[in-house]
Formats: sequence, C-alpha cells, structure tokens
Amino acid sequence: MNTQTTAAPQASAGEYLSFRLGREEYGIPILTVQEIRGYQEPTRIANSPPFMKGVVNLRGVIVPIVDLRIKFAQEPSYNEITATIVLNIGKRVIGIVVDSVSDVIALTAEQIKPPPQLASGIDTAYVTGIATLTQGDVQRMLILVDIERLMSSDELGLLEAVAT
Repeated sequence: MNTQTTAAPQASAGEYLSFRLGREEYGIPILTVQEIRGYQEPTRIANSPPFMKGVVNLRGVIVPIVDLRIKFAQEPSYNEITATIVLNIGKRVIGIVVDSVSDVIALTAEQIKPPPQLASGIDTAYVTGIATLTQGDVQRMLILVDIERLMSSDELGLLEAVAT
C-alpha cells in the first residue's frame, strides 16, 4: 500500500463557501455546493465508521452524510446552527456536517497562499491553500479544502478517484 500522498493542487481565485469546524474556518469552492440545510439526524448504516453519520432522503435521492468534525478529530455538538452542506461532486450527491456556515467569499489569487509543509505524520493532501482575509482590524485565516479529493479518499471512498 502506498503511504505517500501527493499534495492537492493549489487553490485558485474564485468564490468559496466558508464554514466552521470548531475554532477553525474552512472554505470549499462554491460550485461544488448544491444547497445548505439545517442538520437532520440521518439513518445510521450498520458497521460504518464514526464519521459516516448515515444517509438522508433528499427529495428521493439517498444522500450519504459525513460529519467533517469527527473526520477531522474534533468533538461534535449538534445545535440550531449545525448545518449540512449538500455537495454535488462528480455526479454524486454527498452531505457534510459542519458546526456552522459563514458566507460566500470571493478570493483573489493574492489572498491565497500555498499550504505549509508539515511533519510527515500530518496529512495535508486535502488542503489547497490558506487564504488571509482582512475586515477592518480583524484578520481571518481560511483553510481551503479540496473537497472532491477528500470525498474520494480511500477512507471515505464516496467518489471515483480524482485524477491528479
């Protein structure tokens, strides 16, 4: 089994949906988002990993639900701002559970920096860049994620492998 991972491609300028997982803010390309819904308890599938919450019926389509907080080793809590982002990737519909959805942000190439090279034990294969946003005196960092690559990883296996 090949344990070496290749880096995700560098994020490009465009619009990103920002959301929170714990104290961190993440962004995914807005074109992958089909809709945003309040959290609804999915039907659990036997023998699935903890981050695979189950499935929901979305207007006749059975949608697998992945809790990104559990996938990223964070403690989930479910409340009125917990959201499910429904993605349409590679002809598949997948839902991801996040703590909250922030907004749609237009990023320029100058705002996006390549992800840092971290220790070999830390998997950054899904991080495409770090964007820095300044609003008044407040600076925010947005971790940009290759959600298509993440959803097609061996562990999740929800999509066909993404060509790199």
